Amino acid sequence: MLLTHATIATMTGDEPYGLIRNGALQIEAGAIRWVGPADEAPRVAGDEEVVDLEGRLLTPGLIDCHTHIVHGGNRAAEFEMRLNGASYEEVARAGGGIVSTVRATREAGEEQLLKSALPRVDALLAEGVATLEIKSGYGLDIETELSMLRAARAIATVRPVRVRTTFLGAHAVPSDYAGRPDAYIDEVCLPALEAAHEAGLADAVDGFCEGIAFTPAQISRVFEKASALRMPVKLHAEQLSHLGGTSLAASCGALSADHVEYADEADAAALAKAGSVAVLLPGAFYTLRETKVPPIAAFRAHGVPMAVATDANPGTSPLTSLLLAMNMACTCFRLTPEEALAGVTVNAARALGLKDAGPILPGLRADLAVWDVEHPAELSYRIGFNPLHKRYFGDAA
Repeated sequence: MLLTHATIATMTGDEPYGLIRNGALQIEAGAIRWVGPADEAPRVAGDEEVVDLEGRLLTPGLIDCHTHIVHGGNRAAEFEMRLNGASYEEVARAGGGIVSTVRATREAGEEQLLKSALPRVDALLAEGVATLEIKSGYGLDIETELSMLRAARAIATVRPVRVRTTFLGAHAVPSDYAGRPDAYIDEVCLPALEAAHEAGLADAVDGFCEGIAFTPAQISRVFEKASALRMPVKLHAEQLSHLGGTSLAASCGALSADHVEYADEADAAALAKAGSVAVLLPGAFYTLRETKVPPIAAFRAHGVPMAVATDANPGTSPLTSLLLAMNMACTCFRLTPEEALAGVTVNAARALGLKDAGPILPGLRADLAVWDVEHPAELSYRIGFNPLHKRYFGDAA
């Protein structure tokens, strides 16, 4: 297949967006074979389909690199509580928050977890998403954590999307282990991680390092097990306070540190040295009405790659629009539109450890999105508007 007469944002090189005006792209066997100016395109073979994109914008397929999209129930009641003045911590300590979703997730069977996740997945795919990260962390017992990961893996068998799964057993302390977080780590989290690894259900390991969750010392124990299993790590860090999670993530060579509202200059330097990505989650910032903005200037100054994701979850970011997350990242965090698009393509791929996706380059997967816009900045500029014309997943439209 040859896609021609397109404005192509390759997200490579020194030019803004790596833009090619009147460009063309050749796909063969689900991969990008060639990309460049249309007047230099390879000669079309007899059996090759030619698609005239009529000047539309062509970008890499989008990557949502941080979601909790598999879960039971919803937390609309807690949304109302927060609007009546309760803080996130107050909701959590009253038995709400993550623990309330745990109850609903344990009650839902694996089939129901898959069924309920699909409409949320479909919303993302309709906006050009080609790769989706999905975390466990709402089971907090061995069997439900594994059920969540199996349901997440199953999504890729019923929808044209690539799924990367992350084990998040260290997400919260369940009620039956209240006041005994170390016992929970020993008796549930670490055995569940071993079981997930043995079953081939997890691509990475995550944790929630926060006062209402786990300390850096407790997360370190989980990361030590991940290292022994040769699994990459990432971390929810510095979302509500500065507890030291970002520096811990950097010291462990984490793929990413996520949220990072309360990170500082030293954290930025540590992430840069480690080659870790800062994943920005403006949906949670917005939902929680947070006022502490991530240290964007420090990330820029130290050259820390910044990804953008939905953090799609039932409590603090019930967001299933990556385009809206891009707009929020620009409006709330002052990212540029180019940084936002890099955040859901090249830097999101890096946050997942992907080598075959992110930019538009020969040899990479032909995960592509075609948009009815004239310039890439429009993807971040508009609010509540989806200009997707067509999505390519490999060589399938």
